[in-house]
Amino acid sequence: MRLLLIEDEDGIAKRIERALTGAGYLVERSSDGEDGWFRGDSENFDAVILDLGLPQLDGLQILKRWRRADRHMPVLILTARGSWMERVEGIDAGADDYLPKPFQMEELLARLRALLRRAAGSADSVLRTGSVTLDTRQMTVTVDGAAIDFSQLEFRLLSYLMHHRGRVISQLELTEHVYGEDIERDSNAVEVLIARVRRKLGVDLIKTRRGFGYTIPADERLALDAED
Repeated sequence: MRLLLIEDEDGIAKRIERALTGAGYLVERSSDGEDGWFRGDSENFDAVILDLGLPQLDGLQILKRWRRADRHMPVLILTARGSWMERVEGIDAGADDYLPKPFQMEELLARLRALLRRAAGSADSVLRTGSVTLDTRQMTVTVDGAAIDFSQLEFRLLSYLMHHRGRVISQLELTEHVYGEDIERDSNAVEVLIARVRRKLGVDLIKTRRGFGYTIPADERLALDAED
């Protein structure tokens, strides 16, 4: 899952980035409002962590611009401002959640997981498809109850596909949300990673739609119609 962190306080940003990376997320950071707004407006992220007190462009203005432009990614606001009126203003501007500073990193991670679950239409931190279970909190994968040893990249790819069950995901989209900017766009790394995940799962879960991309069907009956 690809996240955008917009935070100008370097110490806080580094702590958040370490925690998010350790939790398996792909994190890209911006330290000023103009750059953060532009990236959120022109690139695709699964969620944004947005500080309100930013140089050049305030966080609320960023959020209002995104929502006016029909950018609907989940946004978690961070702020040192304690006024309930400002919290109401942030929610009315389109924020999905609000976390005042100082905060515990575990709470930020929990709120982020909840936002991603809601965006995927799930109320549970555990995603299940057929015999495969993915726990977004514990970062574990099991097949028929047996634990599978996944690398962070493998987990990120399977998590993205399971959060978007029923939708065909192009190779380019997977590249952006699994590798970010760290890989050449014409690389076959996604194909190699898909093959590795399939081999570890040992079950026919990830389907190839030739010429379109990959999918995990939302319904087991749909899996019968998908190309292998």
